[in-house]
Amino acid sequence: MKTRKSRLYPAIAAVLFAGTSSPLLAAEHVTNAELLKLIKQQAAQIDDLKKRLAAVESERQPGTTQPTAANAAVNSPDDRRQAQVDAAIADTRESELAVAMARGGSTQSSGGGARWGRGGEAGPTFRSDDGFFTFKPDGRLLLDFTRTKGSDYDTRNISGAQITSARLGGEGTIGNIGYHIEADFADNEVALRQTYLTYTTKVFGNTTKFYLGNFLKDLGTEGSSESARVPFMLRNAATAVGQPVISYFGMGGQMRMYGSNWHYSLSVSGNAPNSSTSGSYTDTTTYLTRAHWNPWKSQDGFLHVGAWYYYEKISDGVTSINNTPAIALDYNDNLAVSASSIANPTQDHGKGFELGGVMRNVWMMTEYGKRTIDSSTADSVSRHGSSFAAGWMITGEAPGFSSRSGSWKAVKVNDPVTSGGWGAFELAGRVDHYDYTGAPRGGTGKSYTLGLNWYLNDWSRLMLNYIHWNTDNKVGSFQGPDSGNSLGVRAQVVF
Repeated sequence: MKTRKSRLYPAIAAVLFAGTSSPLLAAEHVTNAELLKLIKQQAAQIDDLKKRLAAVESERQPGTTQPTAANAAVNSPDDRRQAQVDAAIADTRESELAVAMARGGSTQSSGGGARWGRGGEAGPTFRSDDGFFTFKPDGRLLLDFTRTKGSDYDTRNISGAQITSARLGGEGTIGNIGYHIEADFADNEVALRQTYLTYTTKVFGNTTKFYLGNFLKDLGTEGSSESARVPFMLRNAATAVGQPVISYFGMGGQMRMYGSNWHYSLSVSGNAPNSSTSGSYTDTTTYLTRAHWNPWKSQDGFLHVGAWYYYEKISDGVTSINNTPAIALDYNDNLAVSASSIANPTQDHGKGFELGGVMRNVWMMTEYGKRTIDSSTADSVSRHGSSFAAGWMITGEAPGFSSRSGSWKAVKVNDPVTSGGWGAFELAGRVDHYDYTGAPRGGTGKSYTLGLNWYLNDWSRLMLNYIHWNTDNKVGSFQGPDSGNSLGVRAQVVF
């Protein structure tokens, strides 16, 4: 009897050790389903050993037919041992959840749990055990302080602070179906921004994503990028001048297809939800297409070539067009190139070209945009915008420009401040040219921007922009040649 007991106890201990350690050791080499199957098999083995132990303990001495009170007293320590076995089995079964949670915390796992810092954003991503459901709170906060001086007009020499963007929402997936809801609290208004449904599939062997809702258009490298990701505090002239009536967002449908070194997009969209003409007139409708190609791509970098084109049928609710994008900083509305408004517009179309690339920790990009507007009562007019920019990641990180989408994404910081490091530093410069001379009394303008970006980690950044600008307007409050200097500081967090 004693010999049989002594053999069973080490066996139980070995199984218990295997039940708690084997799944953890295998977590990096097997799937979650295989881990669950292994744990259940080990629990069944422990159940079998427990039954065998109970049978051994119940055996009686020869000639004994009924248990006595003394025997019951002797068996009480065995009952305690059995309770310990039951507790061990329960612990083993609980390890099923522990392993799943541990795998969910791994960047290579499809298990459940929460991950932080996905996609260069500070918020958590919650994920079901099988990866079918995901959800992530979504938002950003951009705080700006600006100052301008040197202009011949005192009303241009102003300073101020503003919340450029304060967004809050959420995004997630249900299998291949995705959703994104985001509201922007800025300029004393609340507006829906990225609010859409998506479906991801394969078309002709290429990953393709379909959008339905209010989405960011695919318009040049910076027009297709979130404002919190571009390397300067203001989008470039090619995008600002060439944008359609309904601007960067619009309600409709979009398709984006991605290859190994290219992407193509096609969209049809109407007014954004906050448009002043929505509900009173037929929407302005924009048909937009864009493509980019990387003729050279390696581990060291890539070359980017791109182009876009749109045609827009303008709503009857739009009685005139007089877009005057800012040329220095977003806060100072007086710093703009002006032209006479275009009455009774019927349609417009725009086109743009992109050429640039990335080489290790250096990037360069030049863009051109042109917009032509037709009117029922006046001649067609054209406006031009061009930009040349370059940047250097001083601390050696790869620039945030994506070869896959041809747009700006988050910078992956090698040595974050939050981990005791210095973060990442980027020095960038840009020259923008605005030409409205194709319109009656159209003006011109240029801006020269020098920027220093400090990425504290993947999701927060401090920006310093110095801009020297000049304008030559023929109409409006600031006519004639004028120049000055502007300074902008931004603090941002994306989550």
